[in-house]
Amino acid sequence: MTYQYYTTPIYYVNAKPHLGHAYTSIAADVATRFKKMEGADTFFLTGTDEHGDKIVQAAEKENTTPKAYADKISKLFQDVLPLLNIGNDHFIRTTDPKHIEVVKSVLATIYDKGDIYFSSYEGIYCFGCERFYQERELVNGKCPDHGTVPETIKESNYFFKMSKYQEWLIEHIETHPDFIQPEQYRKEILSFLKEPLEDLCISRPKTRLTWGITLPFDEDYVTYVWFDALVNYITALGYPDGDRFKKFWPTTRHFVAKDIIKPHGIYWPIMLKAAGIDIYNGLNVHGFWNVQGSKMSKSIGNVTDPVEVTGQFGVDAFRYFLMREMVFGLDANFTEDVIVARINSDLANDLGNLFSRVLSMNYKYFEGSIQGPDADSDKNLSLEPEAVIAFEAYTTAMAECQFHKALASVWELVSAMNKYIVANEPWALAKDPARAGDLATVLYELLEGIRFVAGLIWPVMPETSTKIIAALGLELPEKGFFTLDAIRPWGQIPRGITLAKPQILFPRVDIEKKAAEPPAPKPLKPALKEEITIDDFSKIDLRAGKILSAERIEKSDKLLKLQVNIGAQTRQIVAGIGKSYSPEDVVGKEVIVVANLKPVKLMGELSEGMVLAATIKKSLVLSGFNGSPKPGCTIK
Repeated sequence: MTYQYYTTPIYYVNAKPHLGHAYTSIAADVATRFKKMEGADTFFLTGTDEHGDKIVQAAEKENTTPKAYADKISKLFQDVLPLLNIGNDHFIRTTDPKHIEVVKSVLATIYDKGDIYFSSYEGIYCFGCERFYQERELVNGKCPDHGTVPETIKESNYFFKMSKYQEWLIEHIETHPDFIQPEQYRKEILSFLKEPLEDLCISRPKTRLTWGITLPFDEDYVTYVWFDALVNYITALGYPDGDRFKKFWPTTRHFVAKDIIKPHGIYWPIMLKAAGIDIYNGLNVHGFWNVQGSKMSKSIGNVTDPVEVTGQFGVDAFRYFLMREMVFGLDANFTEDVIVARINSDLANDLGNLFSRVLSMNYKYFEGSIQGPDADSDKNLSLEPEAVIAFEAYTTAMAECQFHKALASVWELVSAMNKYIVANEPWALAKDPARAGDLATVLYELLEGIRFVAGLIWPVMPETSTKIIAALGLELPEKGFFTLDAIRPWGQIPRGITLAKPQILFPRVDIEKKAAEPPAPKPLKPALKEEITIDDFSKIDLRAGKILSAERIEKSDKLLKLQVNIGAQTRQIVAGIGKSYSPEDVVGKEVIVVANLKPVKLMGELSEGMVLAATIKKSLVLSGFNGSPKPGCTIK
C-alpha cells in the first residue's frame, strides 16, 4: 500500500473565503482524488489559522471577542467545503486544545536544544503580515504584499536560530529537485538564501498581544502566528506517536500560493530540523488569480466569492474552469466572459454534445440497446489507440499537478471522438443494412470512449463523472469511483443492456440573454449579513439611553467606558468610539442601546450592552433621536 498526505494552508480567519482559497482547496482535492485512483491510501487536511494581531483587530471592529470572531469565520470555511465538493479528511483549527499542546511541545524541544534565545531587537514591522521585514525585502520602502510603510518597533523577544540551519537547507533543496515545485519557485527560494538568513522573532509580548499560544518557557509571551500555524500539519496526524503520523508524514506535500512560499519553504523545514522531525516531502506552489486585471484585494473590491460563482454556473463547471484555466505555478485571470466561454466551448459543445449525440444515436438506431462491436468490422474503427494516448498523457500530467495539461489530454480524446463521428457518419451507416455491424461497432466504440472520459474526469468533476457512468448503465464500485487500473482496459461496457435517452450535461450559457438583462445592483459595502426573520429581530432589545459619564480605558486609544442610564438601571458599556469622540463629547448624549447583549469583559472592564453607531469615512457617529425619548423606552 502506498500513502499520500496533501494539505492546504490553514486559512487565516481575518476574512471570509474567496476565489484563491477555493482554488487551493480544489487543487488539493483533485490531487487527492487522483491518488485514490492510483490506489493510494490518502489523507487530506485543511483548516483555519486563528491567532495573531489581525484577528484581534477584526474582532474589535465587530465589537466581539477574538474567539467568537474566529468561530464565526472558521465556520464559513467549513461550510464552503461541501459546496465545492471538497472531500477533506480533517479540518483543523489552531485554537484546538490538541494543537496548542503540540505547539508547546515543539517549542519546548527547540528551546531545550538551545536554538531559541532572548534578545532586544529593533526592526521594521508590518502589522498586516504580522512579521518583521529586512530593508532589502521592501519595495520602495513599503511592504511588498500590503503596500504600506512598516513601523519601527523596539522590544525584547525570543528568537529562533534559523541562521544555524541555512547551509543545511540550501543543500537539502539542491539535492532534492522536487522539494519545491514548479522549478521557478525552487530557484526563488535558493536566490533568497544566497543572502545571510536572519534569526526569526518567534514571540510577541503579552503587553502588545494576548491572543495566541503562551510560550511554554515564558508566561509573558505568546507564539508568533506562523510558528503556531505551521505546526498544524503534524498535529492533524497525531504527532508524535499517532499511526497516521507514521504512515502519512513521509509522503507529505503542501499546496500553497506563492505569497506564503517563504514560511513554508524556509521557516517550516528549519523548524522541523531543529525539532528533530523528518522533513516533509515537498511544496506544490501555485500563482494568483487576477480579477479585473489585478490581484484580488478587499481595498480594490475585486474579491470573488466562490459560493456565488458556484451558484451561478454549477460546482463541476467551476471546478473544471479553475483546473483548466490556470497553469499551475503561474497567474491566471478570472472573468465571467472567460468562464462562460469555457462552459460553452469545452463543456456544452465538446463533452456535452458528444454525450448527447452518441446516446441519442444509440437510442434512435438500436432503441437504446448496446449491440457491442461486430467481430467482422474493420479493426481501424477502434478508438482504443486514441484512448491510450490520452491516458498516458493524463496520468503523467496529473502526477505532476499539471491539471490543465491533464484535462487538455482528455479533451484531445473528446475531440478525436467528435471527429470520429464525422468521419464514420453513423447516420449513413444506418441507411445500409449491410453495414449494421459497422454501425454497432462505431456506436460501441463511442460509448466506450465516453466511459473512458467519465472515469478520467472524476477527480475534477465528480458529479458529472457519476452522472455519465450511471447513464451508461454501469455501477460504481463501493468506493464511488474507478481506479486507473479499472478504467484502462478497453471494452468494458456490457452488451445487451438498454440505455435511456440522454440528459443534458451542461446547458449553454446564453451570453446575449445575460447581456440583455439589466445590470445587477452594486453590492452593498460592507456586504449584507445573513438574512434574519422578524422573529430573530424581535430577540434584540433596543432601549433609549442617556450617557451620564465617560472615561478612557488605560492602554487603549479606542475604548471608552460609559455609564448609561436606560431607565430603572445604569449600565456600564465599553464602546469602541474613542478615536471619534473624547469623553467630554459624549456626556449627555441620547443613544440607542442593545440592552440584552450578553455581558463581556473588554480590556478587563465589564461591558453590559452596546451603543449603536454608524461608520462615516472611517469615523464613528453615535446613533440618536430626533427628539428626547425617556431613558429605558423600547425602540421598534
